[in-house]
Amino acid sequence: MVTTPSTPVRIGILGAHSTGKTLLLRRIEMELRGHGLTVARTGRLGKRAAAAGLPKMHQHTAESTEWILTQGIADEIAARASGADVVLVDRAPHDALAYWHAALEYRDERALRREYDRLLTLASTQLPKYDLLFATVLDENVPLDTGHAYDPRYRRLVDRHVHHLLQDETIPHQRVTSDPDSQDHAVHVAVQLCLKEEPV
Repeated sequence: MVTTPSTPVRIGILGAHSTGKTLLLRRIEMELRGHGLTVARTGRLGKRAAAAGLPKMHQHTAESTEWILTQGIADEIAARASGADVVLVDRAPHDALAYWHAALEYRDERALRREYDRLLTLASTQLPKYDLLFATVLDENVPLDTGHAYDPRYRRLVDRHVHHLLQDETIPHQRVTSDPDSQDHAVHVAVQLCLKEEPV
């Protein structure tokens, strides 16, 4: 018999594009639903930002980053209000910061200190709400979906900034590689957490 938590367990993921974030969350969701838990997911922030006319990828600005941060926070609040046992967040807030930093480096620009501090503060206010954070690791040997024309240099920059940001801000997280054992372990850890079991 599963005892559902009184407040939702919140699990976030961040990492460079096409490193398996959405697929991993889908696996976790399926496992949790199999145990009788209800799950709410957030996501598609990049596509929604582009649909709103905001720049994306290596054209990211402080404004587009702020939109993604605030919209992501609003999505999480709505997901929590849905009454789900677990909220899975595709692109936790610091993900947007890493994409912005990568875009600035790609364009050989620097952030204004006041913009950097403001956006970092906004993202950091959300950290205590997470029970678990995963960060995917870029593996350039994994073939990309041919339907996406990603800039390999920008993708590498995003990956580097994701992991540097997590390390510099000493944010607890678990790295997830493309290795099937790493993926399986991440699913196992997430399920144990949500079922309130002791880790093995």
